[in-house]
Amino acid sequence: MSVTSLKIWLQTHPDPRCQKLFQLLKSARSAGLPTPRFINVILLHLVQSISMVLNTALRVFIYTPAFKGRAAQCGRQLYLYGGLPFTSGPLTIEIGNQCRISGRTTLSGRVQSASPTLIVGDNVDIGWQTTIAVSGKVVIEDNVRIASGAFIFGYSGHSRDAEQRALGAPDEEENTGDIIIKRDAWIGTNVTICPNVTIGEGCIVGTGSVVTQNLADFTVAVGNPARVVRHLKEQHYA
Repeated sequence: MSVTSLKIWLQTHPDPRCQKLFQLLKSARSAGLPTPRFINVILLHLVQSISMVLNTALRVFIYTPAFKGRAAQCGRQLYLYGGLPFTSGPLTIEIGNQCRISGRTTLSGRVQSASPTLIVGDNVDIGWQTTIAVSGKVVIEDNVRIASGAFIFGYSGHSRDAEQRALGAPDEEENTGDIIIKRDAWIGTNVTICPNVTIGEGCIVGTGSVVTQNLADFTVAVGNPARVVRHLKEQHYA
């Protein structure tokens, strides 16, 4: 008899002694040590310190060098956090200076494309659990901020035709395309950007939006599909 079966047997048995034994075992399982608060605080700081040291060592000595080995070009002061990004396909990766990339990011290149390339500029943030799927080219220019859960896909990986999709056929060429996110844009949480789209300079895309067409510079866009709801003051750079 498995542990789960025994637990159910004791819990449902009509004999009160079995049910009492079940309650005793349940109480024992949830019992805790009566430690004073100052001990709890010390242990908390100890665990956090050990975790920080281990994570920093992994980032500096393993994850960052490993990711640099995958990238064709990588600038100065790359900061990976939370692990090593998952990469797949024949993807060429070029990373600029002072970029911050979540280790829970997925970067993929379309197998059927000649040379899918991801180009990331300087001072770019790519947030937690972001997926970037590159068909031809995805360009993320300087100072772009991409929040968690973004889905930037130049290809879907599956045919639109149901019969072909059931056979495992890839997407058709006409359903793939490049994506350009211009400098200073801010992509909100869980935003989806479709193929053949350019996000304008300084543009802000609201949380959960689906971008199916180009967005002009210095605009705010929200919704599914994303629509411009506001125009921002244009910035001037020295």
